[in-house]
Amino acid sequence: DLSPLIAKLAAGVLVGGTTDAFWAMVEASGAPLVEDGQDGRKIVTFLGRGARRNIRLFGAPSGDHEELQRLGGSDVWFKSFDVPDDTRLSYQLAFDVPDVPGTARDRRIAILATAKADPLNRHPWPAEAADAYNQDSVLELANAPPQPWLAEKGNPAGTLTTLSVESRALGNRRAITIYRPPGFDPAREDTVLLFVFDADQYLDRVPTPRILDNMIAAGVIPPVVAVFIANPDRAARARELPANPAFADFMARELHPLVVKETGLTAPAARTALAGSSYGGLAAATVALRHPDVFGNVLSMSGSFWWSPPGTPEAEREHVAGLVAKGLKQPLRFFLSAGLFETGAHGTAGILDTSRHLRDVLTAKDMPVIYRDYAGGHDYLVWQGVIADGLIALFGRRDKAD
Repeated sequence: DLSPLIAKLAAGVLVGGTTDAFWAMVEASGAPLVEDGQDGRKIVTFLGRGARRNIRLFGAPSGDHEELQRLGGSDVWFKSFDVPDDTRLSYQLAFDVPDVPGTARDRRIAILATAKADPLNRHPWPAEAADAYNQDSVLELANAPPQPWLAEKGNPAGTLTTLSVESRALGNRRAITIYRPPGFDPAREDTVLLFVFDADQYLDRVPTPRILDNMIAAGVIPPVVAVFIANPDRAARARELPANPAFADFMARELHPLVVKETGLTAPAARTALAGSSYGGLAAATVALRHPDVFGNVLSMSGSFWWSPPGTPEAEREHVAGLVAKGLKQPLRFFLSAGLFETGAHGTAGILDTSRHLRDVLTAKDMPVIYRDYAGGHDYLVWQGVIADGLIALFGRRDKAD
């Protein structure tokens, strides 16, 4: 195995030794184990104790649902990975997952139904939760990029107003929540107008209002009015966010004018941004490409740029890169991010490769793009830092941001 500690334990177990001292060490230090690897990298070993049949790891650095291995006939289950020293990720463990007949999706649901925070990990996320099944465990290595805007600092807080918005174009209704910064003045010309998809996640799991409070108070970005857009339901999300022209038109022709009317803020496209992760990152790009006169900036976190409409030929699978390549140069600025662990599977290009490819196509088209990758996966724990990084990259005050 990659881990010297596991190799040493295995040698002891082989000659009849116990695991007591090993578990005492883990109890003292917490899990996962972190050991030095080669060239400054780290060996991270996830651990489980005393399962009968199996332990599955959800959120592994491989980007897959990994199975921990049992060490001989002992009570130690483990899986090791070689990772960069700036890795940050959240994960869960599922103990004794039943064998479920059916599709890969059926098996995934079975894993998620039994997955919970690692009982040996000292860093649950969120810190307060109903139970371990509603928590993840956190691994942050020493050089993980700082996330300085998350904590409550006692700064002046913006206000939140929630409205119910009906769309004639889409034939549905959704909640939107408008964040107005402290001391909001709609006449102030440097104010940024930010639209954020997946409102439930970016109001709660990622505490975006508090992040904005802290960044505005520190002066690293100008005042921001943020509009958090809820999905009517899961089916609507899967239908609307992936490159849907009708949804893009709703954003530009129905929602944007409504927000202008509600707030009195008339930000030009150059100071208006779309932000989202996964399908939300894909939507940020495609809505802006359809309406660059309204939305001039794209903040895409792990955007699903592998996506293409059903029936797309194999050679044209990267839909957004194709739109950019075939279209005219647009007055847009992009911030793109991806996780180093977001690699493809089963012959399909992953988020990492397709994001890098889109960066290259945008660069070739002479459209400004800032690209960053992070040693992490498809993970809100990462994105809660990336959203701040993206805002600074697009709108930051250079004298303060450093």
